[in-house]
Amino acid sequence: MLRITSLNLNGIRSAFRKGLQPWMESHAADILCLQEIKVADADLTDELRHPPGYTGHFHHAQKKGYSGVGIYLRNPAERVVNGFECEEFDLEGRIIRADWKDLSVISAYLPSGSSGDERQQAKYRFLDTFAPWLEGLMDEHRKTGREFVVCGDWNIAHKEIDLKNWKGNLKNSGFLPEERAWLSEVFDRRGFVDVFRQIDERPDQYTWWSNRGQAWAKNVGWRIDYQIATPGIAARAKTAAIYKDERFSDHAPLTIDYDVKL
Repeated sequence: MLRITSLNLNGIRSAFRKGLQPWMESHAADILCLQEIKVADADLTDELRHPPGYTGHFHHAQKKGYSGVGIYLRNPAERVVNGFECEEFDLEGRIIRADWKDLSVISAYLPSGSSGDERQQAKYRFLDTFAPWLEGLMDEHRKTGREFVVCGDWNIAHKEIDLKNWKGNLKNSGFLPEERAWLSEVFDRRGFVDVFRQIDERPDQYTWWSNRGQAWAKNVGWRIDYQIATPGIAARAKTAAIYKDERFSDHAPLTIDYDVKL
């Protein structure tokens, strides 16, 4: 069984202070995809870079204390690649990919547009570039049989079931019609699978909660963290879980177990 976990850390140092490392040890994911590490390479300690049992790989943002992605591996990859050949967003550290013989796992942190129109426009530029890149992954899958799992914080809730207060967010970034339609295309036209929803169709399954008000206590959340996969490996997903017993971040870890071997 291959256990893949995705987690937006909202700062790797903060998450470790909140007990992430002991949980990682007991949780025993084979691959842990990280987003929003918010750290420069020079500031990574040995503990953060290679926690017990793992080798870490990171793609840092040029801007200090901003964005950045990483991936912790229990078994070494044949290749790790940073970025997706888009200068504007590669400077923000948003994509890292690990390759094995016939599987690639990607940690992706898509931009948020919630801070204002300028960032929303940047988000649209990202989506315009990311869509053909995803298309390329699916083409590779069809030609070679390579399976892909794209983990991460996509900053889009897909359907009304995916956030508590959907009526109040119809005009807000993360639930705009254009964003939701873009994500529908990823599934319906490009053929990727929302693996969590394939397994768990229940409402009130969220991965992020605002720090305002009583959002966490009242479970007023959004499901914006995904594992989006090519159909072959998606069909081998056995269990899906959102971990909420401890809080390492404003996001919760999303774990899916796949009946495959590296």
